[in-house]
Amino acid sequence: MLIKIKQFFKDNLEINAAENSLSDEQAIQFACAALLIEVSRADFSLDDQETRAIGALIRDQFNLDPAAVESLIELADEEVKQSHSLYQFTRLINDFYTYEQKLQLMEAMWQVAFADNNLDKYEEHLIRKVSELIYVSHSDFIRLKVSAQALKDNKNEVNE
Repeated sequence: MLIKIKQFFKDNLEINAAENSLSDEQAIQFACAALLIEVSRADFSLDDQETRAIGALIRDQFNLDPAAVESLIELADEEVKQSHSLYQFTRLINDFYTYEQKLQLMEAMWQVAFADNNLDKYEEHLIRKVSELIYVSHSDFIRLKVSAQALKDNKNEVNE
């Protein structure tokens, strides 16, 4: 799997071919994509709205072209299917993200959870677990949830 990931970054993000490992930035991109996918899969149903939300969030966060976003999502999805723990992803977030960046990730996770207009208890549980693993305060956890829900409600009102 690591070989596929390295090849993706070599092909799409022009990393040094002689480099044996992913850069910190590439590892973070991969971890964030994996956590967003974990949220979308938490309710045991894959929804097109959640998939589109993940793509848009990754594209906007990391300034990737659509083909690179699609490839990153495919690789992260494969890794999520094989993963038995959130630790490998949250460890990278803790090692390299500032608190503000962690909040942005949490906000993105909430946006994915609300993308299908249905916050499932398993999605909320997963986001809570990740927030604890990356040391986001409970007050910020709640604030980001309320903010993401309000954003989704506003979008729904505009579309009606």
